[in-house]
Amino acid sequence: MVNEKPTSRVRETSKVEILVRHVELEGIQDVMFDRYAGDNNTQLEPWQKLYFASDGKTLTLPSRNLMSFLSAHNTNSAPKRLLDKRKFKDAANACLSFVSIGPTQIPFLREGEPITFGKFEVINGQEVDKQSGVYVDRAVARLDKGIPNPKIRPVLPLPWSLGFTLTLYPNKEITEQQVMNLIEGGGLALGIGTWRGVFGKFRIASWE
Repeated sequence: MVNEKPTSRVRETSKVEILVRHVELEGIQDVMFDRYAGDNNTQLEPWQKLYFASDGKTLTLPSRNLMSFLSAHNTNSAPKRLLDKRKFKDAANACLSFVSIGPTQIPFLREGEPITFGKFEVINGQEVDKQSGVYVDRAVARLDKGIPNPKIRPVLPLPWSLGFTLTLYPNKEITEQQVMNLIEGGGLALGIGTWRGVFGKFRIASWE
């Protein structure tokens, strides 16, 4: 009697294709910052309204800000600004579920090097950091009934760029091209930072 070897069952697993792209954004407008202190009573100095890396001097943009740019419902986001009002939430939810952006703190670059902040000095009546070029913008917004609301915010001038990794997980709701279109269109219509649409505009410099 011939001993028969038991047949082994090979479990077939489908390959999950995760797309990873390196994206570079090039600024076409200055970026205005207004980092939230965590409550409505704490007053921040202009430099404290910037975002910094762990070294306390490299200027950054939190990746969560870009995720909000791609997925927010209640504030202006790329899907809300660019897509049909009946469909933008589907695209925003898809970005939230299947898109990931890193690192957590994305350094601002100038000529390929991180932009670092020094200190504000008064030069010709303007508060400026000579190291980064960041200057202080002072304006007065008008609330309901014309109540003045002074705003003091730091602004990063051109040139600037951001480089980050974008991961798109397999899904049936949004494609790489659609994500690219949202970033590209949103960069012109909205941009990043505060007072978006006026400040913070950008274009896609590379997508590899």
